[in-house]
Amino acid sequence: MSDARLREEICRYGRSLFERGLTPGSSGNISLRLEDGGWLVTPTNASLGFLDPARISRLDAEGRLLSGDKPTKEIPLHTALYDTRSSARAIVHLHSTHAVALTMLPEIDPRAALPPMTPYYLMRAGETALVPYYRPGDPAVADAIRGLAGKYSSVLLANHGPVVAGDSLEAAVFATEELEETAKLYLLLRNLNPRFLSPEQVADLVKAFDLDLPSHHDHDHD
Repeated sequence: MSDARLREEICRYGRSLFERGLTPGSSGNISLRLEDGGWLVTPTNASLGFLDPARISRLDAEGRLLSGDKPTKEIPLHTALYDTRSSARAIVHLHSTHAVALTMLPEIDPRAALPPMTPYYLMRAGETALVPYYRPGDPAVADAIRGLAGKYSSVLLANHGPVVAGDSLEAAVFATEELEETAKLYLLLRNLNPRFLSPEQVADLVKAFDLDLPSHHDHDHD
């Protein structure tokens, strides 16, 4: 896909996420990793609903700005996830309401922020890690992401929001949306003793769809 088409794709998905209230104001950012190791990434202080393709930041493989506006301050976050997930080609970071709310609950397991509620949550987002709070743009968040050793494609930042990697921008967006909807389900059903998928049902999904879930392997994956 050409550079121009990739820029248009970022704008199209960004606008869709914004118009559905998943990333208010100038929150959230999107990046795409290019064949030469460089990136396209949304600029700092830019609304995902009103992106200009020509102003999207173009970075080289070392993270130096080549063209476009100044990039998002969350570059360390994106870098760490790309470095530890070799299959990642796109990353979406939002401040979506239900996912943020989930991170503030006391019972959340950092190794599995959500239980196995639906098959599509596991198929799209996998299992989700929760990392502690860091101020936005803090380079220390990169160490927290690297500490997950590439096991998770979806991560929640405490009091901040989700960060989701995919092998395409479409996959990253779909996984982010599934994560948000599953967080919403969890909040709706909290303290109501809902019926989650059984271990046997999860194992069947893992086998049928070749899912790479941290709880279902004994060694690190990219």
